[in-house]
Amino acid sequence: MYLYKELKEEIFATHGIQKSATDTGSPESQVALYTYRIAHLTEHLKKNRKDKSTQRGLQRLVGKRRRMLDYLKRKDINRYRAIIKELGLRR
Repeated sequence: MYLYKELKEEIFATHGIQKSATDTGSPESQVALYTYRIAHLTEHLKKNRKDKSTQRGLQRLVGKRRRMLDYLKRKDINRYRAIIKELGLRR
């Protein structure tokens, strides 16, 4: 699998609100994990254009990330802006 335990802990430690490897529940860490997975699946689909199951999975992940960002935007706009800037999601 492309997502090892150490990589997940690194993502949670760098992007979570508590900046620890065990911060798996904060919206920031979940959005960062979704972003990593989306980037990985996007690269896969560039090589394998007809892989419809991966395409559907990618669409589901994008929807999950969107809903999580909408939640964060409703709850705390400053945290939302910080994670958007940190991950470079808006262009």
